[in-house]
Amino acid sequence: MDIYSHFTMQNNLIVVVEDSPVQAKKLRFLLEQNSFEVQICVNGMDALEFLKTKRPTLIISDIVMPEMDGYQFCKKIKEEVNYKDIPIILLTSLQDPLDIIKGLQAGADNFITKPFDENYLISRIQYLLANRNIRMQSGSAEMVIEVVFRGEKYNINSERKQILDLLLSVYEAAILRNDELIKTQALLQTANEDLQSTNMELEAFARTVSHDLRTPIHQIVGLTEILQAELADKLDEESSSFLEIIMQSATNMAQLVEDLLKLSMSNKTNLEYSKVNLTKLANQIVDNFKQNEPNRRVNIFIQENMECNGDQGLLKVVLENLIGNAWKYSGKQDVTEITIQRLDDFKANSFLIKDNGVGFDIVNRHKLFNPFERLHTKEDFPGTGVGLATVKRIIERHNGHIWADSSVGNGATFYWTLP
Repeated sequence: MDIYSHFTMQNNLIVVVEDSPVQAKKLRFLLEQNSFEVQICVNGMDALEFLKTKRPTLIISDIVMPEMDGYQFCKKIKEEVNYKDIPIILLTSLQDPLDIIKGLQAGADNFITKPFDENYLISRIQYLLANRNIRMQSGSAEMVIEVVFRGEKYNINSERKQILDLLLSVYEAAILRNDELIKTQALLQTANEDLQSTNMELEAFARTVSHDLRTPIHQIVGLTEILQAELADKLDEESSSFLEIIMQSATNMAQLVEDLLKLSMSNKTNLEYSKVNLTKLANQIVDNFKQNEPNRRVNIFIQENMECNGDQGLLKVVLENLIGNAWKYSGKQDVTEITIQRLDDFKANSFLIKDNGVGFDIVNRHKLFNPFERLHTKEDFPGTGVGLATVKRIIERHNGHIWADSSVGNGATFYWTLP
């Protein structure tokens, strides 16, 4: 191919081979701001045609282009004796080490990763132009290197200085990316520290508010009970219903305060590990529920000798919430059926609690352990929506895991692991 018959030497002309109009305009603006003349070519074929009229001092080429990619274009230029000394920068994402080998095979002088840093691109251009003169004066010899990568052989035929320039550019790009990663990690660490501080403040606020609310709420409940007892025969039906609403609202608020306290404490209390008898704790909790509802028909199985290592106080909160949920959501069945047992097919201490309650749609499983998320209405099943969030925090603080399985109308099963 003869593409050299007519050209004019331009010491500051840079050819940009880029099919993206946005990227091309960005490069033109940057280069013209640094006193370079710029010629935009939309692909490799267009650039080869332009080289018949003018010789640039440097070429910047994208790799992914129609008709002729950046590697093919670069190789075509480097095969021509009169143009092989023109430095070529390839724009690439460098996502694969094979990019480097292809670049070396094609004879590229530099890689610039996208999105590129403007100052870095200008510095690489200045470096290549300065070293081009040195290479031309010293007459560096070509060398052939055979490289085996991923089971394939590649022959690299480039000047020593050219290979060194390319490898240095790749190394420098890696250093820049590493510096960016370090800065990002530092920003992330700062953000995490700020988030932790904010969470601590929120939890401290929740504890303070909860403690401060306890006394007035208990007073409201106590005084309402007195009014209901002493004025039962003196109040009309409407007044009695008002007192009942006050009592129910105060009771619900008291429960929410207790649940918020448990939630905040689940993250702050120091763990005091000991051997915990889960069977004994479960029996105590179930007995309390039976005493509160002596007329409910129940069929409950609690496996014997279930033990684990953990904080007994917090694990009791776990069982209270899980058993409480099973008791609540199976309350509309003729017979409440609850099973609490160990799972033997896991390496860790694994347990389950299963009920025959209303269950839930498995599609909503991701909402289960979020605070204040409810999969059933308060009218159907009262509660605060905090219990399972507390359970999850406690289990995870024990380096365990909790998950659930269910379907509407077929009960629910909760699984959890402990040390």
